[in-house]
Amino acid sequence: MLFDKDKFFERYNLLVILGPTASGKTSLATHLAYMVDGEILSADSRQVYRGMDLGTGKDLEDYTIKGRQIPYHLIDIREAGAKYNVFEYQRDFFKAYLDIISRGKFPIMCGGTGLYLDAIIRNYNLLEVPANPGLRGELEQKSMDELVEMLRSMKKLHNKTDIDTKKRVIRAIEIELYYRNNPLKRTNYPQIYPLVIGVIYDRKTERERITERLHRRLEQGMVEEVQRLLDRGLSPEDLIYYGLEYKYITLYLIGQISYEEMVRKLNTAIHKFAKRQRTWFRRMERLGVKIQWIDGHLSMNEKIIKVKQIVENSLQKNSEIC
Repeated sequence: MLFDKDKFFERYNLLVILGPTASGKTSLATHLAYMVDGEILSADSRQVYRGMDLGTGKDLEDYTIKGRQIPYHLIDIREAGAKYNVFEYQRDFFKAYLDIISRGKFPIMCGGTGLYLDAIIRNYNLLEVPANPGLRGELEQKSMDELVEMLRSMKKLHNKTDIDTKKRVIRAIEIELYYRNNPLKRTNYPQIYPLVIGVIYDRKTERERITERLHRRLEQGMVEEVQRLLDRGLSPEDLIYYGLEYKYITLYLIGQISYEEMVRKLNTAIHKFAKRQRTWFRRMERLGVKIQWIDGHLSMNEKIIKVKQIVENSLQKNSEIC
């Protein structure tokens, strides 16, 4: 047995496996799920979209361990082209979480989208923010620089994806203004008591893994995946909105950049994204989230042993406090 699940649930009610892109967190989470009769709750803001597979790194083959399919949630739940947000994620997470718990299964949250992880771990209190066509029309008349400055005057820009595109900046301003004019109502979601484990590599290895994975996915047909989405009727603007792979491959496919420029810019953008992920995780730690880190260089068996030690040590410390 990996660890005593009954004792685990006396102290915690969720195991979280997080890490930057290309850290191998999904593989670890699914192996753990195999051992504890668990199910995975994805925390990835782009894996919710159907048909966006290689570009979002779904790695669905990782969900089959020794011939057994590990159940997963919050993947492929929206059509590509839709806009999904943290309010919807929090709502959908707790619906899936409560279902998992009700069936006596072990919930494991896994992902790298800091905002989604944080919303659950630190119990964000959020409002559903409707579209405001009038406001959007006014903001469309402003330049990108004006919009960014306006947003910066409203909040500290922890999440740089808010300013990736004009559409994102306008949505972020729309949300901030709505929150100012509408009092928050307390949500009735259950309190989460997570044990949070992170997987991390040294910077040099992380860079190598990111670049290697990018070239592998290009060979597997990532450009063709984006072309299929365009052929289905998604606009270039819709795909650029999703950033990273979908942004740069779309720019290549519509003739704005060369293939070589696309690969170079995309590789650089993914490295910067991983850096932002690490920055977000450090911010979570400063705000009181205890993340216990595992060296990505360890073998899978060594990682599982390390998780077992972390769980047992955490439970032991808790029993000593009590």
